[in-house]
Amino acid sequence: MEITWLGHACFRIRGRDTTVLTDPCPPTTGYRIGRVTADLVTVSNDGPESNYRQAVTGDTKFIEAAGEYEIGGVLISGARTDRAANEDEGRVRNIAFVMDIDDIIVCHLGSISQVPSTDDVERLSGADVLLVPVGGGRGLDAVRAAETVNLLEPRLVIPMQFKTDAATGELDPLDRFLKEMGAEGKQPEPKLSVTRSTIPANTTVLVLGYRGQ
Repeated sequence: MEITWLGHACFRIRGRDTTVLTDPCPPTTGYRIGRVTADLVTVSNDGPESNYRQAVTGDTKFIEAAGEYEIGGVLISGARTDRAANEDEGRVRNIAFVMDIDDIIVCHLGSISQVPSTDDVERLSGADVLLVPVGGGRGLDAVRAAETVNLLEPRLVIPMQFKTDAATGELDPLDRFLKEMGAEGKQPEPKLSVTRSTIPANTTVLVLGYRGQ
């Protein structure tokens, strides 16, 4: 399985037979993801930064609600985890998706802004790869992201939604999260290629550079 970060909360996850795209983001986020071919697209919330359908090509199935799905050999479970965008807007729908691709469990937390509840931990814990927002804004900040990682106990942690040279949003830089995780100085990798046998035994932070970085 191969994971590439396209920017913000958007990842392309290529399995042997199926390609999944998460939260396609528009150019207004600062990231130009181009045209991406995907079999499945997960949309965690209704915000424009996560639902840029114009970027998607192919015979694509969009999944944007909680529930259980099996498409193209991929098992997907969507769990609703409401987020509070601000006091005026109140609580806004957010779906975290857990995907079984090539016998590897990937959890994409969307724009979750609250540390997971006990019920959420039961549904989201134990992933091989956790894609977690760390830069604040509408998602978790560094401290809450680190607490979430400790609760969910994934093997690989890939941060998303943080300040980069390209990002236009008001987000915190990545180094705050890396400090919380004791992973200072991590350098970005162009992509993650992982198999069942290469998953680390202990929780490990992996930084991906966005495509074009």
